[in-house]
Amino acid sequence: MNPVHFDSPIDALWIDCHLATMTGEKPYGTIEDGAMAVADGRIVWIGPRRDLPPVAESSARRVYALNGAWVTPGLIDCHTHLIYAGNRALEFEMRLGGATYEEIAQAGGGIVSTVNEVRKATEESLFDQSVRRLAAMQAQGVTTVEIKSGYGLDTQNELKMLRVARRLGAETAVRVCPTFLGAHALPPEYRDRSDDYVALVVEDMLTAVVAENLAEAVDVFCERIAFSRDQTRRIFEAATGAGLRVKIHAEQLSDTNGAALAAGYQALSADHLEYLSADGIHAMAAAQMVAVLLPGAFYFLKETRLPPVAGLRKAGVPMALATDCNPGTSPTTSPLLMMNLACILFGLTPAEALAGFTVHAARALGRDQHIGCLATGKMADFAVWDIQRPAELAYYIGGSPLTMTVKAGVPIKGPIR
Repeated sequence: MNPVHFDSPIDALWIDCHLATMTGEKPYGTIEDGAMAVADGRIVWIGPRRDLPPVAESSARRVYALNGAWVTPGLIDCHTHLIYAGNRALEFEMRLGGATYEEIAQAGGGIVSTVNEVRKATEESLFDQSVRRLAAMQAQGVTTVEIKSGYGLDTQNELKMLRVARRLGAETAVRVCPTFLGAHALPPEYRDRSDDYVALVVEDMLTAVVAENLAEAVDVFCERIAFSRDQTRRIFEAATGAGLRVKIHAEQLSDTNGAALAAGYQALSADHLEYLSADGIHAMAAAQMVAVLLPGAFYFLKETRLPPVAGLRKAGVPMALATDCNPGTSPTTSPLLMMNLACILFGLTPAEALAGFTVHAARALGRDQHIGCLATGKMADFAVWDIQRPAELAYYIGGSPLTMTVKAGVPIKGPIR
C-alpha cells in the first residue's frame, strides 16, 4: 500500500494533520494524526503518523506541519457553465414575480439571452470575466472544474468558449475538464428548425471541436424545452463515434427517460434528475453511471420535486454534487454552500456531501484513476481546512475555512494566477 522506502529524497512531507481520505468503508476515511509524502506530484505514502518511518522527515525536501488542520482531497466541481458574459438578474426579478423557467425561455430570455452576450464578447473579455469566478471557486478548495460550452450555439462561438476553457486550465492553478454542450438550447436563427440545428452540431461543431481537441466529453440538454430523445441519440452516436464520452442534462423538468438513454451509451453521468424514475435509476446503476445532483438550481428555481436520493442510495448509484455555476439558474461559485443545501434540501449526510465533491465527482468526469481521494499513487491534489471535524464543511452557511489548496503537490496560496 505504501511502497516508498524514503531511501531517496521526496518533495514534501505533510504532518500534524488529520486526513479525510474519502477511501474505505467508514465515513470520510478518517486518519487522525496522519501524514502524507509527495513526490513528482503524487502521493507516495499516506497513513497514521506513528507508522511513518523515522527517516521520512530527513528524506523530505520540505516538511509542512499543519497544526492539527484537516486535509481533504481537492474539491472537484463536475458540472459548471462557468464561462459566460453578463448576468440575468432581470430574469431573477421576473421569476420572483411569478414567471416560470419555461415562460422566460419562451419569451426569449433564459439561455438565449446569455447566448447574445457571449456572442458579443471577445475571447479576452470572456476570459477576464470567467477567471474571477474560477478564483472564487479555488478560494473554496476547488482544484478541478468541469466547464461546459453551450452559450455560443454556433460553431465560431462554441469554439471560442472552449478555447477560453483551455486557456483557464493553462493559466490558472485549477485543472479544467472541458465539455462540449452545443445542444444546450435552440438559437434564435434556428427557431422551429431543431433538426437542422442538430445537424449543425453533429456535422460542423463537433467536427471542429474534435479537430482542435477542445473537449473531453459531450453533453446534451434532453428536455421538452430543449432536445428530444431522438436528437440526443443522434448527437451521442456522433460523439461516441469520435471517441468522446457523453453525459446528459436529464429529468430536470419532466421525465423524458433521458438518463436511461444515456446509460445505453455508457455515459459518465446524468445531471439534475428531479424527475428520475425507478427505471432510470436501474439503468444508471447497470451502466455504472454517476448521478450529479445540483441543489443550487433546485433552490434558485424554487423547485418542489426532490431528486430520488433514497432510490439512488439503495441502488448504489454514486451521487456527485456540483455548483452548476451559471447566470440563470445557479449563480454561485460556492461548493461549500452546495454541500449545505444538499444536506438540508436533499437529505444527504455531510459525509455524502463531501464525497459528492470529491470521489464521486472525479468519477463523474472519468478522472477517478488520478484524483478524488487521498491514496498512494493519486495526484497530490488536496485542500487544507481550519476546522475541527469534516462535517463543518457542510455545516457553515457562507465563508470558507480554507487555508490553502495543493495541486499536483504544489501549494497554492492567494491569487490563482
